[in-house]
Amino acid sequence: MTPMTLKSGVCLALCCISAIAAVGSIFELSSGTPELGSMTTGIILAASIPLTIVLFWTAVQDTRANNQ
Repeated sequence: MTPMTLKSGVCLALCCISAIAAVGSIFELSSGTPELGSMTTGIILAASIPLTIVLFWTAVQDTRANNQ
């Protein structure tokens, strides 16, 4: 079993939070009247998608590096 470091765990937790923010933003925008406004919700969506990818990649790379 591959050990998970603290850094990997934190990155995965933040990855989950940013993915939830992305999905929530999509639902808010599709509702037609986002609570925070279309611009703010769009910015959250645009920032959370790449952040999710980067955090997941960082967690995987850290786990692989510590597995060797």
